[in-house]
Amino acid sequence: MKKTIIAILLALPMTLFAQKIGHVNMDAVAQGMPEYAAIQTELQNLQKQFQDELQRKQSDIQTKADAYEKEKANLSETLRTYREQELQKAYEEYQQFGQTSEQELQKVYQTKMGELQQKVMKAVEEVGAAGSFAYILPSNGIAYVGTSAIDVTDQVKAKVGAK
Repeated sequence: MKKTIIAILLALPMTLFAQKIGHVNMDAVAQGMPEYAAIQTELQNLQKQFQDELQRKQSDIQTKADAYEKEKANLSETLRTYREQELQKAYEEYQQFGQTSEQELQKVYQTKMGELQQKVMKAVEEVGAAGSFAYILPSNGIAYVGTSAIDVTDQVKAKVGAK
């Protein structure tokens, strides 16, 4: 009985070393996918739309402020107060739109990149199962990658159609 336990304990480290461990550069896979370029283009277009609208709003505010400054001396107190409130409201709307557009851009980015990451993870799982890997780790989170570790980045790229 004692000899059996000792044999099992001696064999245990050998089985651990027999496991295949791979690593994958998830960023390289994602950036090589055709969907990545489409996502980047979509985000740039959306950001441009938001920037154009912000510039338009800023220009409107500046025009109203310039007109107010020219007329200010000739306006009654009531009209002056009304125009100042109008300018303040326009400025608040400008700020609110800036915040909302930034949040929308972030939301779209997270949604699109989340879908892309799910596709990459599915491919990693398929490569891991097909290659009988015990582990496939992201290479950007590993402090050291030894020569016995297998880089499966190209295999995962092939699964998702990345270049």
